[in-house]
Amino acid sequence: MSRNHQTPGVLYVVATPIGNLGDLSDRVKRVLSEADVIAAEDTRRTETLMNHLGLRKPLESYHQHTEREKAEKLLGILRDGASVALVTDAGVPVVSDPGGHLVELALREGLRVSPIPGPSAALAALSVSGFKADQFTFAGYPPRKRGERRAFYRQIATRAIPTVLFEAPHRVVESLQDAIEELGADREAFIGRELTKQFEELRRGTLAELRAHYDDVDPLGEFTLVIGPAPTLAAPDARADVDVAELLRLIAETELPTKQAAGILSAASGLSRKDAYARVLEARSNE
Repeated sequence: MSRNHQTPGVLYVVATPIGNLGDLSDRVKRVLSEADVIAAEDTRRTETLMNHLGLRKPLESYHQHTEREKAEKLLGILRDGASVALVTDAGVPVVSDPGGHLVELALREGLRVSPIPGPSAALAALSVSGFKADQFTFAGYPPRKRGERRAFYRQIATRAIPTVLFEAPHRVVESLQDAIEELGADREAFIGRELTKQFEELRRGTLAELRAHYDDVDPLGEFTLVIGPAPTLAAPDARADVDVAELLRLIAETELPTKQAAGILSAASGLSRKDAYARVLEARSNE
């Protein structure tokens, strides 16, 4: 990975520990030691990592506000035969972190891009969530504004596979409350807080239980949430006089709050409130 003016350099996309420095692989250490330039989301945090490894390297700031303007400079370094290691504050670059624009440009230009895998908060949380993970959706961070966040959760209400997302500590309580409003209080979910760190907390329960936990505990640290799949919709019991599909269509077209509409459907059809709620959400999302 030393400078070679005849051959373009390599862009290494390097995953770094999400908390526990013991997760640093020998390959990561080698790549960081041999790279010509380190492109870092936060140079101060990366400098701490480099000091831990006893390395001194040129650090180039590369965060969401400078991503596009710095990309050309980094591409120039690669064209000139030097190697660049792209790192984020923690975890895998590009995944809810800067780097996607640079990687895309490098690939379009035919430059070599090489992944150096390592810790991932999303996969770490999913692996211990207790949900079947043959398939899953990664949704990143929910929007900051409440209305947009409610719409975000509404979109995953009927998904039949787990959804993994991140949330900031100062928004996690409000976010859980919005999830309750859109998914139902008894939707199963999982929270991984401070994964791999000294005060790691893993908690599985309903959204209501997870939300109630933070009535007495300050939500400190980094949060990864896994929302469980939507419950399987049960077939309605035999109420001969009720056309469930037609009733559902009529209710879904009203402006009644979802909870109230679900209550009417449940009472008329024999569906459980949970199943009625899920059916109303699904019907409205398909309008």
